[in-house]
Amino acid sequence: MLSKPLKYAYYPGCVAQGACRELYISTQSLTQALGIELVELKKASCCGSGTFKEDSQLLEDTVNARNIALAESLNLPLLTHCSTCQGVIGHVDERLKECQSTNPDYFNKVNGLLQKEGCFPYQGSTEVKHLLYALVADYGLEEITQRVTKKLSGLKCAAFYGCYLLRAQKSIPYDDPFAPEAMENVFRAVGATPVYYRGRTQCCGWPLSSYATTESFQMAGNHLQEALAHGADCIVTPCPLCHLNLDSRQPEVEKVIGEKLGLPILHLPQLIALALGVSPKEIGLERHIVSTKTILEKLGF
Repeated sequence: MLSKPLKYAYYPGCVAQGACRELYISTQSLTQALGIELVELKKASCCGSGTFKEDSQLLEDTVNARNIALAESLNLPLLTHCSTCQGVIGHVDERLKECQSTNPDYFNKVNGLLQKEGCFPYQGSTEVKHLLYALVADYGLEEITQRVTKKLSGLKCAAFYGCYLLRAQKSIPYDDPFAPEAMENVFRAVGATPVYYRGRTQCCGWPLSSYATTESFQMAGNHLQEALAHGADCIVTPCPLCHLNLDSRQPEVEKVIGEKLGLPILHLPQLIALALGVSPKEIGLERHIVSTKTILEKLGF
């Protein structure tokens, strides 16, 4: 049993409140089922998904110092379910914590801009944590297993970590960035079978999609083909941007690579919620572009 209930300052990000609304819905369903309390940061802004620093590192740092400071004002860790948000905000947090001692002038400049706008100052007193690592490190795999009411036996799941979750920060205390196992361990905890393939730690192609669309879709197609070749029933991702390129654009990807795929892409909280007995409708599985019907039939829903 957990020593005390978990509570986080919840940063949902942009995509989960728009194009991937099912991620927002399923995160709420999962955390409620697990008894995790989320305090949503309603005043938080977009992290910039790595684009702000192309114009100004100061801009990226100040915007996300404000996001972190909102969590600090609640004395809670900041929780995100988006690998891109984790990468950007986590990197800013890491950089500013270092600047407190190595570059205090820059640190004070960031806080000066926040103060000018009447925002809470950044203190470096909390941490930025992805839902995956909150579940693995804080909640615990054994605790999740004990709450499983419908084992996902026979379901072969291919993890797709993507870029940011494993690469943005200097230290990742919860996993090996070169040979991660966190998602595969979650799959085992809910009774599913992990599928390993080369592309699981590579880029989905989303960052290229606005200016090199064909190359982006080829990258996504390679990953989808490889996962299918290794027997995957679905791909599970902790990043809504990866989900967009692998799911919502899969019909376009099929045209580029000249092959029908039809591989369902699940958000991580959707998979776990299914094992906890949450209904498919409650986690928005009907919202996907690629039908999840084959998964539900295999699991007996």
